[in-house]
Amino acid sequence: MIKFCIFGSGRMGDVYGKILANHQGADLVAVINPNLPSARRVTDQYGGKAFVSWSECIEEVEVGAVIVCSPTNSHLEHIKQAANSNKPIFCEKPVDLSIDRVDECIAVIEKNQIPFFVGFNRRFDPTNAALKKRVSNGEVGNINMVILTSRDPAPPPIEYIKRSGGYFCDSTIHDIDLACWIIGETPVEVYASSSCLVDKRIGEAGDVDTSMTILKMPSGILCHINNSRRAVYGFDQRVEVFGSSGMLQTNNQYDVNLSVSTDSVTDAKTPLKHFFLERYEQSFIDEIDEFINCLKNDNPVTVTISDGRKALEIALACEQSRQTGMSVKLD
Repeated sequence: MIKFCIFGSGRMGDVYGKILANHQGADLVAVINPNLPSARRVTDQYGGKAFVSWSECIEEVEVGAVIVCSPTNSHLEHIKQAANSNKPIFCEKPVDLSIDRVDECIAVIEKNQIPFFVGFNRRFDPTNAALKKRVSNGEVGNINMVILTSRDPAPPPIEYIKRSGGYFCDSTIHDIDLACWIIGETPVEVYASSSCLVDKRIGEAGDVDTSMTILKMPSGILCHINNSRRAVYGFDQRVEVFGSSGMLQTNNQYDVNLSVSTDSVTDAKTPLKHFFLERYEQSFIDEIDEFINCLKNDNPVTVTISDGRKALEIALACEQSRQTGMSVKLD
């Protein structure tokens, strides 16, 4: 039984608290938040004790591993605290919004030689994982194009937008990681174009809500990512891999997969799953299960901080491209 401490008690703290409470190989022993009532809200539901600091926590309870899902600007501090205490770390994406600060994380992780797992949960979605396996088995032949659609049902609060780090680092980064993982390559060039069409306050905050991004891989494979902060019909998540031998596609998920065919309607279904917590619920469970299995079996983690750094570097290049209107080459 691995004893877990969670840094952060917001939305993701609640998600991981529930997962740990239901996992046979895990025990939630602590939740840390300077806002103690917020931490207690999670521990009251899922167990453990609430603390305001890491130093206070480790004086009172034994911790075997930590989950970092606090605000992104606090990740570095919490990673350093846990790593210097030789605790394995699971960290929500992005690790940070600065490459220099991610490199600081890498230095402290390498110094202490601790496992570090980045939470790119979409790799662990059963449908995406099945697509990846079939691509790897050669079912589409040589890949020519990959198309990813990722559209939120509605924008987050404007206060979140202001501290999110920008659309590419906050949202598109998931699609970037998924594309690189599926294709097995890292882009050598990116081009991004964007607009603010959903909420003018997002533009006033210096961000965008509608974007199209092209990633060009070393082999010549092209990947198109389209994002929007508004899809009135629900959380729109689709992947297409097109190759020399055919095509694989993932479809949107519904609460009830019911098709109807009459003289007046065909293929009627209930609305899409509303947001990422519902659509990717199983992926969060499976990624924590993978992290626990890595620790128990002393296996290398499958999503490394290098993956996190790479995705951030590409996302920042996309932001540079959208600001300059020029493609950006990557080493």
